[in-house]
Amino acid sequence: MSTVQLLFFFLSVLAIFSAVMVLVSKNPVHSVLWLIAVFFAISGHYILLNAQFLAIVNLIVYAGAIMVLFLFVIMLMNLNAESEPRKHLRMKFAGVISGGCFLLVLISLVRQTPELTGKTVMMATGDIGLIKNLGKALFSDYVVPFEISSVLFLSAMVGAVVIGKKD
Repeated sequence: MSTVQLLFFFLSVLAIFSAVMVLVSKNPVHSVLWLIAVFFAISGHYILLNAQFLAIVNLIVYAGAIMVLFLFVIMLMNLNAESEPRKHLRMKFAGVISGGCFLLVLISLVRQTPELTGKTVMMATGDIGLIKNLGKALFSDYVVPFEISSVLFLSAMVGAVVIGKKD
């Protein structure tokens, strides 16, 4: 087994274990810290796929900015076990059903992997995840959706400022 395969399996086990710990942890701060570990493992997978830009953006945006905001919100909310409402049996049942459906989707995806093995030959050239190719695709093929999304983000920011503004 090669070093890349060992690293892949280690990162996969780390991501799965950390994701399970996010769900199992009783303390919300611990859940956020486990989620940061998941983001680091996913960034490792991006690096193994030669997508360095996505790995750095994932670390900066998700593990850095969004998780810090989650920690601040959780600490400001001062969550207590006594004030948490009890979950109904119907909600637990709906969660089990939706988790089972997600598991079925994952199983069907794993069964389709032999069909995708021939497509990984394209990744052997080493220029799949480079920022140059991403920029070319973003500003040539997807320039209109990119500009529309930037206008939507701008309008969302203006809306947040208007809503947050005091009278």
